[in-house]
Amino acid sequence: MRLLEFECVLLIILSAFLVFGKAEIYIVTVEGEPIISYSGGIDEFEATAVESDEKIDTTSEHVTSYSRHLEKRHDMILGTLFEQGTYKKLYSYRHLINGFAVHISPEQAETLRHAPGVKAVERDWKVKRLTTHTPQFLGLPTGVWPTGGGFDRAGEDIVIGFVDSGIYPHHPSFATHNSEPYEPIPKYRGKCEVDPDTKRNFCNGKIVGAQHFAQAAIASGAFNPSVDFASPLDGDGHGSHTASIAAGNNGIPVRMHGHEFGKASGMAPRARIAVYKALYRLFGGFVADVVAAIDQAVYDGVDILSLSVGPNSPPAAGKTTFLNPFDATLLGAVKAGVFVAQAAGNGGPFPKTMVSYSPWIASVAAAIDDRRYKNHLMLGNGKILAGLGLSPSTHLNRTYTLVAANDVLLDSSVMKYSPTDCQRPEVFNKKLIEGNILLCGYSFNFVVGSSSIKKVSETAKALGAAGFVLCVENVSPGAKFDPVPVGLPGILISDVSNSKKLIDYYNISTPRDWTGRVKSFKGLGKIGEGLIPILHKSAPQVALFSARGPNIKDFNFQEADLLKPDILAPGSLIWAAWSPNGTDEANYVGEGFAMISGTSMSAPHIAGIAALIKQKHPHWSPAAIKSALMTTSTTLDRAGNPLLAQQTSETEAIKFVKATPFDYGSGHVDPTAALDPGLIFDAGYEDYLGFLCTTPGIDIHEIRNYTHVPCNNTMGKPSNLNTPSITISHLVGTQAVHRTVTNVAEEETYVITARMEPSVAIEVNPPAMTINAGTSRQFTVTLTSRSVTGSYSFGEVLMKGSRGHKVRIPVVAKGFPR
Repeated sequence: MRLLEFECVLLIILSAFLVFGKAEIYIVTVEGEPIISYSGGIDEFEATAVESDEKIDTTSEHVTSYSRHLEKRHDMILGTLFEQGTYKKLYSYRHLINGFAVHISPEQAETLRHAPGVKAVERDWKVKRLTTHTPQFLGLPTGVWPTGGGFDRAGEDIVIGFVDSGIYPHHPSFATHNSEPYEPIPKYRGKCEVDPDTKRNFCNGKIVGAQHFAQAAIASGAFNPSVDFASPLDGDGHGSHTASIAAGNNGIPVRMHGHEFGKASGMAPRARIAVYKALYRLFGGFVADVVAAIDQAVYDGVDILSLSVGPNSPPAAGKTTFLNPFDATLLGAVKAGVFVAQAAGNGGPFPKTMVSYSPWIASVAAAIDDRRYKNHLMLGNGKILAGLGLSPSTHLNRTYTLVAANDVLLDSSVMKYSPTDCQRPEVFNKKLIEGNILLCGYSFNFVVGSSSIKKVSETAKALGAAGFVLCVENVSPGAKFDPVPVGLPGILISDVSNSKKLIDYYNISTPRDWTGRVKSFKGLGKIGEGLIPILHKSAPQVALFSARGPNIKDFNFQEADLLKPDILAPGSLIWAAWSPNGTDEANYVGEGFAMISGTSMSAPHIAGIAALIKQKHPHWSPAAIKSALMTTSTTLDRAGNPLLAQQTSETEAIKFVKATPFDYGSGHVDPTAALDPGLIFDAGYEDYLGFLCTTPGIDIHEIRNYTHVPCNNTMGKPSNLNTPSITISHLVGTQAVHRTVTNVAEEETYVITARMEPSVAIEVNPPAMTINAGTSRQFTVTLTSRSVTGSYSFGEVLMKGSRGHKVRIPVVAKGFPR
């Protein structure tokens, strides 16, 4: 999607508008270190830098005074260049990057680019949302929660920050009246905004912070207060959903249409929630607002960040995917000890669709878990057609007459309303429908959201129908067929051939006069029970929509020596909290829960599990937590077979192929194993700088713009970054890759083996090593290109410990001729 330009809506800068042309939002970085890395050197201001993985002491007078100093400098740069009223500063960024967001004309931006003290000026770009049974599927109640004192202590005192669309604070998933009282958390210093309408506080002890960021959205003219809410209130549903997946209360009944679909729970049900609303219903969000939200969250003292947000496309203006205000801000967050889980993106199943690129971020792909909802329609001729219908059955011992929407219209002139969508009860003849099953058509309107299954159900109910059937005659691009809970018997026939069988039966059974009008309805059918889920051993599988690698390092889609995604977690058909204001999903308008899919749902699974690891190992770095998650993950499904990935076939139908690390990263998360990984691959801020400095094509001046330190090339190659995966995108001849492991358990002897597909040879040295508790050892993996296939080869390094620990890292390489 191209970057959008936005008209200035502020009358105060009308004069500037006439002189300069239309204003836009720019993110400006300037000389001088941000709080997190300022090591002193300016008279009157003491150093504020933290060691890698340490939290900022925001109460410090040094931090406060240096923060004021930076903001004054930002104001001074703008004030000396431009007349008052010709610009509007939206934010000062002081904690993780040093700069500001400003609303100015392109001509003013050009002036800023050449101003003393200014390092970079980048036009803002847009971001989008990357849109319960999973605790049981992941083994949390039996394998993880008991180790932390049970579900009522799981995640205790860990603060998870959510940069999303806000929260609905009155939802039972966030209530405190049935739980042990929450003590204050001194380490967290975020604030709670008050709802401007109800005057009620958004916080309750479970929710410890709630703020909203919309300056860029307002300046661009995209913000609509009546639907977007100038408060942390969730006007979308998405933010409440992700927060409850990670940290929602345990055992909350999921009730809809008189049926209970089970009990919902977050991964870390006792963790605290800090809300940083920067996404909005109609337009997504702006990087300037998102960066301000992340900057504030880290300053406030969150432990974990959950980001179900990503760019609409790789940043075209930047030379590299790893260096821009968004990723640089997240690098600062990791330096401050904050673990970041980011949704991988929903552009699958196509390669190079990742929108989460950097090594300091845990990029999360989406899996289908073991729960499936299926239903069937039985026809009067005895044929049984499979479909999706999260609904009760029609009366078991009865069949019902089938009536097609087009045959029961009051007036043929209403055809302009797409009557087969069954969205408007007033266009139908109620007498012909009452007590019968209404047949409707699934058009492109359902894909774009202007029609919904919820509305079909409401229409059928208003007309007194016994049930409804939605037929898919053609698969529209972008169509995804998810079961939708409805109160009336209903089914979606998603298979085109089954829909044809139904339509053929209906036409044969329905006599018509010479004008085509129905004489009598003779077709019969009944709808089965679709409320009971079937648990499959073929789970998990990589969801069709989940973004795929290989990772890219620039806008030319050149491949990076870094594996992405990092890990796979449940992200398909996830039940979780919803906001009654939420309009993001047409099928759940006005509901308290929603079952939706996306890597937006998989990222908070990892954020919540990371909170459980942080609770058990409070001093582990973000890289250590990420390593524990990755090296203990599994590449097998419940039946012990290799993971499969959904793919599209030539006919647009879904097929299954053997998954690779470009689909699942290291594998599907195993929370129980992640709490006790045995070994970790640790890395910190300096290591990430080494990765940037050794990646070909990155301008070292650009690196210095964001990191404020000169490059150090001692790492040699980016593939030497100490990550729990190995990727070489351009293997010529032989290349040795070094890794260091740290023992976080008792002394253990590890036997190291490696395997690789035939076109690349792999060796590991040493073949075994004994590692004392708390110490580190290095090993070397040597890869040699044997034959040039033009495609990647996949393999793994496996470390088996004498005390039962297993550590596995994926290896990916593409060979080239010398």
